[in-house]
Amino acid sequence: MAFDNNGEIDPVKYGVLWERVQHMDRKITKMEGQLDELIALANKGRGGLWFGMTVASAVSGLIGFLFSHWQGS
Repeated sequence: MAFDNNGEIDPVKYGVLWERVQHMDRKITKMEGQLDELIALANKGRGGLWFGMTVASAVSGLIGFLFSHWQGS
């Protein structure tokens, strides 16, 4: 780890370890941002799906209504 043979903290090894922790912290922060973007995209897709289903249902209902009145005449 960051200790030398005498059990004391080696400043060079400690500095390297500190830099690694900082680098990992930056990567985690970046990954959190990307995860938030992914969740936002998934929610947009879900909204689009429901809108598409609503439009398809309305159109098919209208077509069914028109055919039922056209056939009845």
